[in-house]
Amino acid sequence: MSATHAEDSRHHLVVVGAGFGGLEAVHRLAGAPLRITLIDRRNHHLFQPLLYQVATASLATSEIAWPIRHLLRRRREVTTLLATVAGVDKQARRVLLDDGSFLSYDTLVIATGARHAYFGHDDWESFAPGLKTLEDATTIRRRILLAFERAEREADPARRKALLTFVIIGAGPTGVELAGTIAELAHMTLVDEFRSIDTREARVVLIEGGPRVLAAFTEDLSTYAQRSLEKLGVEVELGSPVTECTANGVVYGGKTVPAATIIWAAGVQASPAAEWLGVAADRAGRVQVEADLTAPGNPEIFVIGDTAAVVAPDGSPVPGIAPAAKQQGGHVAQTIRARLAGQSGSSPFRYQHAGSLATIGKRLAVIDFGRIKLRGALAWWIWGLAHIYFLIGVRNRLSVALSWLWIHTRDQRSSRLITQGSASPKPAASMPARTSEGAEL
Repeated sequence: MSATHAEDSRHHLVVVGAGFGGLEAVHRLAGAPLRITLIDRRNHHLFQPLLYQVATASLATSEIAWPIRHLLRRRREVTTLLATVAGVDKQARRVLLDDGSFLSYDTLVIATGARHAYFGHDDWESFAPGLKTLEDATTIRRRILLAFERAEREADPARRKALLTFVIIGAGPTGVELAGTIAELAHMTLVDEFRSIDTREARVVLIEGGPRVLAAFTEDLSTYAQRSLEKLGVEVELGSPVTECTANGVVYGGKTVPAATIIWAAGVQASPAAEWLGVAADRAGRVQVEADLTAPGNPEIFVIGDTAAVVAPDGSPVPGIAPAAKQQGGHVAQTIRARLAGQSGSSPFRYQHAGSLATIGKRLAVIDFGRIKLRGALAWWIWGLAHIYFLIGVRNRLSVALSWLWIHTRDQRSSRLITQGSASPKPAASMPARTSEGAEL
């Protein structure tokens, strides 16, 4: 801690995590009589709803991520730290960092998000990466593009077929969006670019253990989404959870599908915040917070976003989506301002659901606004405008809009660069091996 901060008597707020919830809380506290320290183990804020478009070569990483320091450059009361939190000492009110140092706080906001969960099969992660970070997206993009490159050189029909098989596990919004976009990439974008293979022969298999895709949507929209995926060439397999996942493919419902590229979109696990605080958590590891989003027994600690299990007044769980995290960040900021003004007590968080959106392909989407439900091209345009609106900065909005317009009119994706790993892998006896870091050998 610097001498300046040691002598600063202002209320000290520490925010762990610069995602939607944490950043919203910081923004809403502009002008408040306090100093803020924002900690994140990455130097950028990520617009996760469009992460799958980086993974499928539609957008560049710089179009959906922004340096945290740049976003807060005019906020002199905010200090940004690139660091990893290792724990919390509630008694001493300290955030413990992995290098052995610590930060003292008066109020703490934990918004550390979640990672993908493999339901007890963590060994599957090296074969089936999930999609939560830019690193995940570039790893998946590399594997998808390398699969086509390897298939172009592969003489054995069975191995070529496996290289041209893409399996997505989990049919929530992320899984549906990935499946539809990969199908378009194979069946439209890449058709004229290879000589030894016909990319239209690629298989895209979407596996869901439940009875339907997009389970959070109404049944009619779910049915529409499935039919639209099947028209794009996606094979939708329902009611059969994956029981085995290896470098050679997957097993589900007694069936074996050889596949070189497997993507996990089936579940999430919260950060270890509940362990740091020693409080109760749900099955996904999310802290079971009080109605005002504070940790049980610790009114000076707020837990929000994917780290928290929040229940709406009607008893339904608040979904782990960006609008919910932003609303929680705003609620926390309002509560902190009230406390600084000397007001006692706090009001419960009230979630206002604005609707559910999911895209299926470049001209297909579904939207559920409650009484109003949309599907098809109109829903796709609304989906696109909504996402562009929430991007940060005019340059990024224009860049993404132009990229989508180019894809919409020309079926071209400009971000098809293999920037990591080896583009010339060594021959393998069976399927190509993968290192734990995602590079392919």
